[in-house]
Amino acid sequence: MSPYALSMLMSSLAMGTIITLSSTHWFLAWMGLEINTLAIIPLMTKMHHPRATESATKYFLTQATASALLLFSAAMNAWMTGEWTIMNMNSYTPTTILTIALAIKLGIAPFHLWLPDVMQGLDMMTCLILSTWQKLAPMALLILTSHQLNTNLLTLMALASAITGGWGALNQTQMRKIMAYSSIAHLGWMTLVISFAPGLALLNLMIYLLMTSSMFMMLMTLNATNMNKLSISWLKTPTLAASMMAGLLSLGGLPPLSGFLPKWLILQEMTKHHLGALSAVMALSALLSLFFYLRLSYMISMTSPPNISNANLAWRNKNNLSLINPILIVLSTMLMPIMPMLL
Repeated sequence: MSPYALSMLMSSLAMGTIITLSSTHWFLAWMGLEINTLAIIPLMTKMHHPRATESATKYFLTQATASALLLFSAAMNAWMTGEWTIMNMNSYTPTTILTIALAIKLGIAPFHLWLPDVMQGLDMMTCLILSTWQKLAPMALLILTSHQLNTNLLTLMALASAITGGWGALNQTQMRKIMAYSSIAHLGWMTLVISFAPGLALLNLMIYLLMTSSMFMMLMTLNATNMNKLSISWLKTPTLAASMMAGLLSLGGLPPLSGFLPKWLILQEMTKHHLGALSAVMALSALLSLFFYLRLSYMISMTSPPNISNANLAWRNKNNLSLINPILIVLSTMLMPIMPMLL
């Protein structure tokens, strides 16, 4: 892809998200989401592969459906209230349609089926953008309208996402699908607490962005697209493989790593609202995610295929760690000990 075209598309991605984040009018927010969608589709198809074209088509149809529902919800709310303000969503039907539209855009269960298939057909950099930057605008709208949305519907979708994200990744061998189900599980935790404490949902989103960005950058450095390639990463770059183990355990929420902090605070907030049974189910669903993260960590550290030649090992020739990758690794694994000073 031409550098000029790439810079224009990345600028459009940034502009679409900024328009949505800074808007108070539903039409402007919808326009920002549409710019985001139209800007990422050429990035999806830059590989010129039928699988990438299929992923781009699925993504476009799904996002177009969600955008139509969001615009329909905003128009219905404007017809009932007489204004297009984002903060004024008081009717039951528009808020329900809006919740479904944002859930489709984010990939929250039961509207999650498009996300693993779309990510499997993309390259790692586009998967990184789809898993991080593309979540910002819909999540911002969800946080802005969280006090007006249906709490019971959000709780059901959060529970379904946490269970689906943990269960769906158990039989996957492709790293992109595993990261897609990881995104679904983390979105479930954010959706659970968003009606009770939007600040905790924002904290969870920030830590999720750090951990996911770090993991995708390590996968790109190792060129590991499946579990078989991941199993030889220790022979290639032992330092990076050890960092990836810590990152995987942090994604699973194992204490005292960074990923444990939002889960701990969310469970504490749920028990304050006397939702002990729901908290127990969410904690048990986190064990499913932790299981396949532990399995990946075991493959990195304890297994290696036979007859590996040492002649072309990357760690003997050069250091594959870039400047930003160590910073992301440290933040995604060691953020929890310093958080009491920041809270």
